[in-house]
Amino acid sequence: MSEVLLRVDGVSKRFGGFTALEGISVDIRLGERFGLIGPNGSGKTTLINCISGVLPSDGGSIRFDGEDITRLPAYKRTRRGIARSFQVPRPFRSMTVLENLLVAIDFAVIGHGLSTRQADDEVFAILDKIGLAGKAHVSSGQLSQVELRKMELARAMAARPKLLISDEAMAGLAGSEVDEVLDVLLKLNAEGITVIMIEHIMQAVMRFSERVMCLDAGRIICEGTPQAVMNDKRVQEAYLGA
Repeated sequence: MSEVLLRVDGVSKRFGGFTALEGISVDIRLGERFGLIGPNGSGKTTLINCISGVLPSDGGSIRFDGEDITRLPAYKRTRRGIARSFQVPRPFRSMTVLENLLVAIDFAVIGHGLSTRQADDEVFAILDKIGLAGKAHVSSGQLSQVELRKMELARAMAARPKLLISDEAMAGLAGSEVDEVLDVLLKLNAEGITVIMIEHIMQAVMRFSERVMCLDAGRIICEGTPQAVMNDKRVQEAYLGA
């Protein structure tokens, strides 16, 4: 059994009288490929917001790499090694791909004293992994949708993460484009990065994940292998509308 990188223990979140998460507990193992699914409004985004520090949890605790990060702000969690890509890419569209990543690198490694050459080298290494090395000097406003998704992953990688949270990176993409993004995530995981993938495309979840958890109405309704979760009646009723 691999060591636990992320431990979510009894995490709850409320918005006024509405309970978005109720007592969520899950361990994510070092190097794991973990799929998070559920219908719209099930609590997926709220959970990753609590993990990444975008939202404070109202109950429970979150430990990362052996440290209690429950009360840490988002930027400190990023510097501990938690990175997140967003469903809707948010680049600086007037900047080139290279410049966008240099901004991300500068934030992530502040205080490390990287020279301009070192920062450039690190960015080009990331772009090469992601498959965007040939687009370094192209304005991000000129990128295709799949290239924007890759750049969003590249910006997350600039944080040198131990854990990458991919939030619907494939939403709205064509089949071949889904494969491109999926291949990038598999490659990053093969290099030792733990990945939580939030996704509605079930074929991608099945191909990528070693373990899947399904939420519904802020609660865990099923957790296990991809095949076991997809075959679970509760998941079919809640998520697939069966």
